[in-house]
Amino acid sequence: MTATPPDTSRSGPPADLKPLTALRFMAAAWVVLYTFWPNLDVGFVPNLAAKGYLGVELFFVLSGFILSHVYLQAAGEGRYRYGGFLWARIARIYPLHLATLVGVGALGVAAVAAGMDIDANILSWKTLPANLLMVHAWGVTDAAGWNHPSWSISAEWFAYLTFPAFAFVAWRLRSRPVTAAVGAAALLCATYLTFERLAGFSLTQATFHWGALRIVPCFAYGCALYLVHRSGGVRHGGLVATAAALSMIASASLIAWDGITVLFGGLVILGLGSVSNARAGVMASGPAVYLGEISYALYMVCAPWQLLAVNLAAKATGAADKQLPLWAWAAVIAGLPVAAMAAHHLVERPARTWLRRLADRRAAAANSRRNSPERVLQPGETIV
Repeated sequence: MTATPPDTSRSGPPADLKPLTALRFMAAAWVVLYTFWPNLDVGFVPNLAAKGYLGVELFFVLSGFILSHVYLQAAGEGRYRYGGFLWARIARIYPLHLATLVGVGALGVAAVAAGMDIDANILSWKTLPANLLMVHAWGVTDAAGWNHPSWSISAEWFAYLTFPAFAFVAWRLRSRPVTAAVGAAALLCATYLTFERLAGFSLTQATFHWGALRIVPCFAYGCALYLVHRSGGVRHGGLVATAAALSMIASASLIAWDGITVLFGGLVILGLGSVSNARAGVMASGPAVYLGEISYALYMVCAPWQLLAVNLAAKATGAADKQLPLWAWAAVIAGLPVAAMAAHHLVERPARTWLRRLADRRAAAANSRRNSPERVLQPGETIV
């Protein structure tokens, strides 16, 4: 497969990169495997499942790549509205974040009322303000609380707020994409090594304490890889993506250093981004793209679904330790995409559409006021 240079001549958002949308589902599925494997009664954990937390890193790199794909040129040319950008990001992530927070809270209250034992951090009222403000991964709380996976949404919010800084650097390096990519890869490795040496644990294990820092090297790496994509991408993108994916799986399965796996993940993104939608095959198919579209919901309902479905399945099968037989575990996993589809269509999409339409109406009203001619006051008339 050959690279398809992106069209950078248009003023609007660039075309959708369907293979990368499909990749989002694979990243979310990896996290799901990591989250739910301990509930399977088999007595072992495959290395690939144990490394599933790195699906979050894949999301972070992809986020830097995609946001640069959509906003970098506008930011570099001074056509970028920071307020509009943040509102679009809030419309994208906040409604489902709020809904799952409420959902976990309701499940927690119901469990306590039924006399069930739950993790005390689930109903951590002191962390509620930070969760509502999406700053609970900025080191301001001493517990995760509520919907724990949402720490990564807090980290994403940090990256959104600081996106102008990432865009400033990336735009000035746009004529040196390879240098930018190599530099970002070196920054990622240096950050991981330095953090682990100082903190005593890997940055890829950080959540609510250092989540905001965890996204920085990955997001920068994604921005830099986009510069390579913008300059024409890579030749034989499909082969590059396949080789990088196999290398990523192998490195995770061999329990290699996390930085290596993340670097290979970035090359998967770069390779898939260099494949045109028309030549991407199954990765650009309707079902694959749809699964990518519900991946955010899949990730966000993972914890509440686990809390609900695993407890119900454990009660039904008599699994006091919540380690389920294969058939019950498979049924729980099969129900997760259904729950994600419901969250996507009932909460995520309608709320996002409403919030964006609200912004459009306000912008249209503001433009109308600016463009309307001033009317001369008549004698005795006052401005109310």
